[in-house]
Amino acid sequence: MRRFLTALLGLLIGYPLFAFVGYWAIALFSNNHFDGSVEASMTAAFVFGPAGAVIGLIAGAVLGKSRTVPVDKPGR
Repeated sequence: MRRFLTALLGLLIGYPLFAFVGYWAIALFSNNHFDGSVEASMTAAFVFGPAGAVIGLIAGAVLGKSRTVPVDKPGR
């Protein structure tokens, strides 16, 4: 359950973070002057955002791995 929740948290953080960075990058480096804001918002919403969600999901699943605690056995 811990792995699932951290993967979900990674997904929820990854999408808006990558979408914001993607929007900024496209707005900064694009030579499109006619509809640059539309290009930046669509690319952020449909390319960078989902890519960030997948990366966040994988990172959360890896980082959310449950830790095993050694248990002392009685009688030793």
